Amino acid sequence: MADHPDVDEEKRSTLRRFAALGAATPLVGLGGRDQGDDAGADASEARTAIRGYLATTPGAHFSKVRDDLKLGTGETQHHLRRLLDAGAVETRKDGDYRRYFAAGQFSDFEQVALGYLRRGTARGLLIALLRDPDATGSEIAATLDVSRATVSTTAKELDAAGLLSRTDGYAIRNPETLLTLLVRFADSFGPDAVAFAAEAADLIRFDPGA
Repeated sequence: MADHPDVDEEKRSTLRRFAALGAATPLVGLGGRDQGDDAGADASEARTAIRGYLATTPGAHFSKVRDDLKLGTGETQHHLRRLLDAGAVETRKDGDYRRYFAAGQFSDFEQVALGYLRRGTARGLLIALLRDPDATGSEIAATLDVSRATVSTTAKELDAAGLLSRTDGYAIRNPETLLTLLVRFADSFGPDAVAFAAEAADLIRFDPGA
């Protein structure tokens, strides 16, 4: 089998970039030379990179962590398990996904919100309501270019998750929290969140220690 030095170097570069972020986060030692049979520089860098990645992309599911960091499936499973065992990472089941977060950084509500903000239609619906709290289902459907039934189904899911009330139209629960998360992590969500953050950034001040 032929070697792929360009792919390997791209992986190393990606890990180094996120490891630099991980090194600036608390509890970095938990991601490194722990009591494992693979302790060493490579394992330490990979786990520190995962922590750095989750600091900037909280709520990422397993496949996204693996693909964005250019790790193998078994490699990702192994390092995430070590980080979970060490208490450096938390996980939450979200439908068909298992999502990951840096430990101790987000409330239960924020973890649920981040999971739904990583779903395109749910994120679009929430952004539409943050822009116009009086928007109707039909207006949201037109804005997102989806069917009215899709908006209704998504709204029902958001209601069940505690992010939306459908008592009188659609109303976001804890809109300040949703706004803060969207602006803080806009780059990790997509162009729609980036565009919204450019409009909304002057409305809030994010305090990571709050």
